[in-house]
Amino acid sequence: MKNIDAIINRIEVLKPISPVVNRLMEIVGNPGSSTRDLVELVECDSALTANLLRLCNSTYYGLTVHVNSVHHALTLLGMNRLVELILLRSTGENLLRAQKGYGLKPGELWKHSVASARLARSFAEKNNRGFDVFLIYTACLLKDIGKVVIEENVGRSLAKIRHLVRKKEYSFDQAEEAVLGIDHARLGGLIAERWHFSPKMAFLIRNHHLTDPSTRSDVESGIIYLADTVSRMVLAGIGADNLAYKVYEEIFLNLNVSAPDLVDLTSAFQVHLHLADRLLHSMQS
Repeated sequence: MKNIDAIINRIEVLKPISPVVNRLMEIVGNPGSSTRDLVELVECDSALTANLLRLCNSTYYGLTVHVNSVHHALTLLGMNRLVELILLRSTGENLLRAQKGYGLKPGELWKHSVASARLARSFAEKNNRGFDVFLIYTACLLKDIGKVVIEENVGRSLAKIRHLVRKKEYSFDQAEEAVLGIDHARLGGLIAERWHFSPKMAFLIRNHHLTDPSTRSDVESGIIYLADTVSRMVLAGIGADNLAYKVYEEIFLNLNVSAPDLVDLTSAFQVHLHLADRLLHSMQS
């Protein structure tokens, strides 16, 4: 129990998110909100506004005019791109550093998270069932935020975790739970609650591996699981836990994803990963 408490207390090492983010999610999830609401919200955070404009004027977007205001950025980039940039600047920085316990170099967790979040969002948009696409995008972006907190513990206990995965057929998150008392997904749900995200957001982050059978009927969770599974297929061999999770075929059936669809999704993920790499270089330049 003391070990679990010590891990949970390490949530405080994370860089706090801007209070703008929770209000942003309310605005984009409300059909009655206007673009003016979005602009006024962002302009209340001077640091976020400055970072946002710097990125808009980077070589990544290749704009031929200088962006000098949030409203100008909205006009040129559109709502979806602008909201994505705000979320990346506000929530993604915790994912940038190396996660040595998981065998991930600096920037790798960030790029994988961004690429899978974009894949999940595009899948939700194409399968239009009234999904809150920004909820899905943000939950997928932050699905592995618990790794940032727990990675040192995983690194110290990796041999025990791998033993359970290889000899006992545990999934990696089940082995984390057995060895450490908590896994990165459940820890991510606690972080979402600490950051005052919605209960649905915390649920999606907590259950993105769908280890609990009762969560597998939730379609939004299924979309995040699909994006995460595709990312592991493309990135096989990268990260200590990459292929150590269960594959639930019923999720692919529930989402009407065929074998050819899966090939298309892996190709799309590779494109998103390349774009995420370019974006990361623009953010760091």
